[in-house]
Amino acid sequence: MNILLVHNHYRQPGGEDSVFFSEKMLLSDQGHNVFFYTANNAQLEKFSAAGMIRNTLWNQKSYWDLRYLISKHSVQVAHFHNTFPLISPSAYYAAKSENIPVVQTLHNYRLLCPNALFFRAGHVCEDCLGRFVPWPGVLRRCYRGSIAASGVVATMLTFHRVLGTWKRMVDVYVALTEFARQKFIKAGFPAEKIVVKPNFVYPDPGVGEGKAGFTLFVGRLSPEKGLDTLLVAWERLEGKLPLKIVGDGPLAGKVIEATQRLIGVEWLGRRSREEVLALMKEASFLIFPSISHEGFPMTIVEAFAVGLPVLASNIGNMSNLIDPGRTGFHFRAGDSEDLAAKVEWAWAHTRQLMEMRREARAEYEAKYTAEKNYEMLMNIYQLAISRAKGRG
Repeated sequence: MNILLVHNHYRQPGGEDSVFFSEKMLLSDQGHNVFFYTANNAQLEKFSAAGMIRNTLWNQKSYWDLRYLISKHSVQVAHFHNTFPLISPSAYYAAKSENIPVVQTLHNYRLLCPNALFFRAGHVCEDCLGRFVPWPGVLRRCYRGSIAASGVVATMLTFHRVLGTWKRMVDVYVALTEFARQKFIKAGFPAEKIVVKPNFVYPDPGVGEGKAGFTLFVGRLSPEKGLDTLLVAWERLEGKLPLKIVGDGPLAGKVIEATQRLIGVEWLGRRSREEVLALMKEASFLIFPSISHEGFPMTIVEAFAVGLPVLASNIGNMSNLIDPGRTGFHFRAGDSEDLAAKVEWAWAHTRQLMEMRREARAEYEAKYTAEKNYEMLMNIYQLAISRAKGRG
């Protein structure tokens, strides 16, 4: 097939970028002709305020660029990962103008919530869910702490709801979990258009042994990731076991302070994917203390791939991704005392932890391999193609 992948990269690389590259590599390795159209938020400084507003609502250049690419390469399906803010939803219209089916992966909740996270002021917030105009997100400065910036996002969402973009221009939406699918259905998206396909790890990183004797946190150092819960839990543990923290973000200063105050806490900063996987292979277990719904954390599926059990907060998608007692544990979100207790139990029960390593790897092999994901992806493309033909 001739497949077009479309993605707007963020300034700081994250899970969406990893999925984009993994799917691009997988499709190419399977013999498809893969073309791509991308933008990067590092370019935002080039635009005036008026230009930024215009491009977020409707980027005419993206529209014509994509029509040209689709026509030139005889594209058969267009798969979108992210169009916000530089590519814009005009890209869907470009595909439809060329009679090409559109697939959109729902990596986050951007089409329902101005900040895409359902998270505000330290807790889950769904005040904009189901609102035609997401005005609470504007008043509360939910995007970049700015009324103006939040207003631009809200205007884009409302403008394309008026146009019917979200319902008419996309043939198949790909939710990463059933939890996320239900959120979009609740918001009014057509249930029949939303399928579930999880993320995956490609290539297979192989299994680790977990013999280095440390626990591991990997993620953005930001409030919704539960850093406060993690650090308070380690204060309770009083240096009983080592913790390595990988990542960067606005709470880096707090993490640095913790390394100076708490015994056994080490900050490794931002590391490459290869370095992260190497650490995962040596760690005893991964801690994922997020206090938000999350999308589909690549960190968790990467942990499963190397056979690393996960101790995660029991909230949002993590409630379903972790099988307690088999692939890891749950603790109450935001509860540092419960987290510390679960960490101590896991550290003291090495035999059970080794069994969980085998089960975590089995979970990866059953659900998150490239082979299984490729089959699902091809079925999604064929579904999109058949729907586009039926509409025509």
